[in-house]
Amino acid sequence: MRDLFADIRPQLEWLQDGVALLPGFANTASLMPLIERVAADAPFRHLITPGGHRMSVAMTNCGDYGWCSDASGYRYDHIDPETNKPWPKMPDRFRALATAAAAKAGFPDGAPDACLINRYAPKASLSLHQDRDEQDMRWPIVSVSLGVSATFLLGGLRRSDPTRSLTLYDGDVLIWGGPARGVFHGIRRIAAASHPLTGEYRFNITFRRAT
Repeated sequence: MRDLFADIRPQLEWLQDGVALLPGFANTASLMPLIERVAADAPFRHLITPGGHRMSVAMTNCGDYGWCSDASGYRYDHIDPETNKPWPKMPDRFRALATAAAAKAGFPDGAPDACLINRYAPKASLSLHQDRDEQDMRWPIVSVSLGVSATFLLGGLRRSDPTRSLTLYDGDVLIWGGPARGVFHGIRRIAAASHPLTGEYRFNITFRRAT
């Protein structure tokens, strides 16, 4: 699976305690066919939040669990509510990339059992939030960026904490865990652009342990 990684391995950049960036770590050309395969079985959809808001980001899942949102709340589930089938199996290449990135950031134990795939069209965004629906908070969040660049907002453990802006490019992998596992984060509105791999879209693959 050597083709999962960029030809030149980047140095780990620590942004703050528990938050690390691997610029250009992932070979995204090897990942896009796998995203398309997952989406063929579990199509992208715009979830509805418990408050009735339609998310601008389209998403799907693979792995043992998928993240779901509807009027009843946020949760992880074995079954895709749109197909009434188990979520597609997480590709081995996905799991290998996630565990390699986590290990480089100092989280060598365990592997993800859930993978969320987000698709951002122009003007899509993701408001500040915490990833806190997982039962196992010891494993970090591993986030892989593909295609059009995005401005990532990195905050603190309180919503009122100041945020810093970080531009994420195709192939960048961001990891946050340990003391930063519960930081608030988000994505600014995606600007109109084009990328040779993904066209107008930005894709984001995030790995975590739901249980």
